[in-house]
Amino acid sequence: QVQLVESGGGLVQAGGSLRLSCAASGSIFSINTMGWYRQAPGKQRELVALITNGGRTNYADSVKSRFTISRDKNMVWLQMNSLKPEDTAVYYCNSTTHWGYDYWGQGTQVTVSS
Repeated sequence: QVQLVESGGGLVQAGGSLRLSCAASGSIFSINTMGWYRQAPGKQRELVALITNGGRTNYADSVKSRFTISRDKNMVWLQMNSLKPEDTAVYYCNSTTHWGYDYWGQGTQVTVSS
């Protein structure tokens, strides 16, 4: 079992920055990738960014050059710059184990005002 706890969401004006944090606990040795997903009202949950144990990253096209994912031991962060109103969503931390099992955090709200 892996437990994930996010923090760092909030309200910010367009063009501003936020940094999301996620702390993993439990069977962290089993984690392969960690990442962030988001879900806006009325939309499906979508990938924002992923990072593997080896440090390889993958970003959604919509956030490339604005968001940066980083990871150290049991922590993963998402630095979000140049935020846009369309970035407004609930952001979820995700971990995937070596055998493909997903764990999710409870989510943190990010609201970007225009």
